[in-house]
Amino acid sequence: MGVHGNILCILMLLLHKSSQEEVFNDKKTLNLPANYKIGWMETLDNEKLISTLTIPGTHDALALYGTKLAECQAWSLENQLKAGIRYFDLRVSGFGLRIMHGPIYQFTSMSKVLKTVRKFLTEYKTEIVLLRVKPVLPMEEKVQNLVENMIKNDEDIWVSPSIPEIGQVRGKIVFVQKNTFTLGIILSETDKQGDYEVTKVKDKEKKIEQHLEEAANQCMSQSTTGSALSLSYSSGTSLGTYMLVWLLPKTLAREINPWLYAHLAKEFEKKPTPCFGIIAMDFPGFDLIQKVIDFNSPT
Repeated sequence: MGVHGNILCILMLLLHKSSQEEVFNDKKTLNLPANYKIGWMETLDNEKLISTLTIPGTHDALALYGTKLAECQAWSLENQLKAGIRYFDLRVSGFGLRIMHGPIYQFTSMSKVLKTVRKFLTEYKTEIVLLRVKPVLPMEEKVQNLVENMIKNDEDIWVSPSIPEIGQVRGKIVFVQKNTFTLGIILSETDKQGDYEVTKVKDKEKKIEQHLEEAANQCMSQSTTGSALSLSYSSGTSLGTYMLVWLLPKTLAREINPWLYAHLAKEFEKKPTPCFGIIAMDFPGFDLIQKVIDFNSPT
């Protein structure tokens, strides 16, 4: 091949690695790109319903511990907020409102989550942060009452089921309903039961594409009805299937995130530009997050 050929191969590998890191992140340290816009919601029209936005989110947002079997994210809550994530999927137990992933304690609690988010919103008053609470064991039946008592009379948290305009909730936390947790706005989920189980990456890609198409149709109708906020997941795992540990969350995200970025880039070229509601991801990188945010730019 020769010296020049070897150099070319090395450069191609480095470029490929760089591209992967921009859409996929498994580093705990946050290194914000130059001129990265943390307060990206600043330019949004106050009169728009939040159900007409496209919002970057994280699935099992604080699943940072538990080996490759359980880890779904690398950045802390604070770092995810700075990176542009505005929707957080939380699994909360009734035992001290601890954040869990399955049986694994994630070394934080609902009170710490609220404290971190409030601190962020104090600095970035233009932003809106959506929190979805899924009650889990132990003592899942106690979660809603405990959370209600914790946020009683807090005017900076939206708990109504009605979809607010952006201007109504700037600088606020917006709760999102999840089955047994009935505080906050209503979701319209595109994922069906079992869709998180993945044995083939291509099959998962097809499902995500179908879900985003469904979300786009929902989002179009939300511009007038404002009855619910769409939610789609790009996350998944082979754990629990016959493939066992073949495609754990990080392995799948490494494959899915570049595909998702390319798919969204293609969708962004459509006129008018579609909206998708919330897209909840595992291990998203800066470029993928930014691509989701781009759908909110005026056309």
